[in-house]
Amino acid sequence: MQAQNELFMDFNYDVIVIGAGHAGCEAATASANLGSKTLLITMDMNKIAQMSCNPAVGGIAKGQIVREIDALGGQMGIVTDKSAIQFRMLNRSKGPAMWSPRSQSDRHRFIEEWTSIVSNTDNLYIWQDTVNELIIDNKQVTGVRTLLGVEMKAKSVVLTAGTFLSGLIHVGKKQASGGRVSEPASYGITEQLKSIGFAADRMKTGTPMRVDGRTIDFSQLTEQEGENDFHKFSFLKEVQRELPQQSCWITYTNEHTHEILHSGLEFSPLYNGQIQSIGPRYCPSIETKIITFADKNAHQLFLEPEGVNSREYYVNGFSSSLPLQTQIDAIQSVKGLEKAQLYRPGYAIEYDFFDPTQLKHTLETKLIKNLFFAGQVNGTTGYEEAGGQGLIAGINAHINCHGGNEFILHRDEAYIGVLIDDLVTKGVDEPYRMFTSRAEYRLLLRQDDADARLTKHSYDLGLVKKSRYEQLQNKKSEQEKLISFLKHFSIKPKDVNSFLVAHNSTPLEHGCKLSDLILRPQFGLSDLAEAVPALQEKLENISEIREEIIESVEVMLKYAGYIEREKLIAEKLQRLEHIIIRDKIDYSTVQSLSTEARQKLARINPETIGQASRIPGISPSDVNILLVMMGR
Repeated sequence: MQAQNELFMDFNYDVIVIGAGHAGCEAATASANLGSKTLLITMDMNKIAQMSCNPAVGGIAKGQIVREIDALGGQMGIVTDKSAIQFRMLNRSKGPAMWSPRSQSDRHRFIEEWTSIVSNTDNLYIWQDTVNELIIDNKQVTGVRTLLGVEMKAKSVVLTAGTFLSGLIHVGKKQASGGRVSEPASYGITEQLKSIGFAADRMKTGTPMRVDGRTIDFSQLTEQEGENDFHKFSFLKEVQRELPQQSCWITYTNEHTHEILHSGLEFSPLYNGQIQSIGPRYCPSIETKIITFADKNAHQLFLEPEGVNSREYYVNGFSSSLPLQTQIDAIQSVKGLEKAQLYRPGYAIEYDFFDPTQLKHTLETKLIKNLFFAGQVNGTTGYEEAGGQGLIAGINAHINCHGGNEFILHRDEAYIGVLIDDLVTKGVDEPYRMFTSRAEYRLLLRQDDADARLTKHSYDLGLVKKSRYEQLQNKKSEQEKLISFLKHFSIKPKDVNSFLVAHNSTPLEHGCKLSDLILRPQFGLSDLAEAVPALQEKLENISEIREEIIESVEVMLKYAGYIEREKLIAEKLQRLEHIIIRDKIDYSTVQSLSTEARQKLARINPETIGQASRIPGISPSDVNILLVMMGR
């Protein structure tokens, strides 16, 4: 007979992932799909990949990250397409380097899709519990202990605790412990890690109120419809948007709204000293807006639907931790929301994070082997930034278990590479949010070519199947055939001049190749095909991802010179990334370096001279000294 205190389950795993948010789900599915026996531990199995803030994925630079996650074999793009209730491509008026996909999601469908994925992924198991201690032996993590007293062993552990580490919620002077509203905070891990040398601090984020759509007067608002063209997040042709599409709605605050908000500032946790932690500069609360932009009489608000069968609306632009009555009075002063009923108020939340300069580019910690951090615990904000980190952490956690070369994306390869390099090299002094301006090589990191940049990496790792890699190869073949056709097909003035005049473009005096004609900004390939039957026939013969191929070829041709120039710059700077200096120099003894350089280089211990050059405070002369020391 089995002893009473003996467990029937085998609590031994390759990888344990703590937290089932956006980082945790990507980390767990990545390691499991690569073959690691993986355990995903979550406090609540009904809230896997919960959209804690707005019900949307993507946006400027963030949309590029989601397409990169998809190209690497991650899941966020697939889940977003299947739960999408509105899709838009932002920044269309700018160049293709700035185009950014964004999608409103059905919040409940988003959770359902993710739950289905994690529940049906081979090698992936789920345990509902709270981890309050890591098992660490000789500076190496070997498992976790939970609130229920269960001890679980693992070769690698990925911490993705989001806002739950010592989470504290604020609504006016009211405070409550929690990682999200009505969900308990987690204690123990921060205290343990600080005791062994990790640097931790506090950050703040917030979320707006949710309003009952039945109490909104939509006739007073401006409707913002979505787009229904071929664009989406996943490169997989079988993944499509399935749900009925919904509209968002626009309204504005006014002077009376601002007067009400001002009257409550003395009770605001942000301004009465109750909150001391670091908040997001680029997603400020409404009370911060009326102080920072005191000259503005109105601020734009977006009412975003939470789902197809829900009447709940997210008030984007009205994040607040003001007292409940102040929030109610203020929102009811807004046009169209005079009778608004709240499902719940906005709130601020403080939580622990760890200085990300304590990480390697693999997201493994420098202090403890096989321990990885991903998501908001690294000082970032946003589902997309979390998902990208989780994917990289999950891949490298698997590699640490089974061997292989560490997987790192460089700054000229992916926004995910820019994100992680910024975190581990520069650290954070506020919640980190990705922008296109953070990337030096924006034209190389477009949303349309993420699959061409990254799918080969994922195929070599074994994270994507051969069928997906073959789909990419077929796409490239179609692109090459179309480009070749355009470069070799000649057009005469008499065949195209009427078209050119109609599109306000200068008529031809001599014949030219179609590839020369497409460089003109007034029209695209599909437009030109109307006047050139041979081109029309060529486009019609392209496979079922026709629109995607046409758009990508057009971008390649129109911006070829700029793309090539950016590639050359990237290749020159990439040389510095191959000069390894980690643990090779005792910086404290190099008197020719500035004092600031010695201190920062010693603290961060950069992997390469390229990374060293990006540390704030490291000058070009400091870089030259390092090159001389390395015999360059």
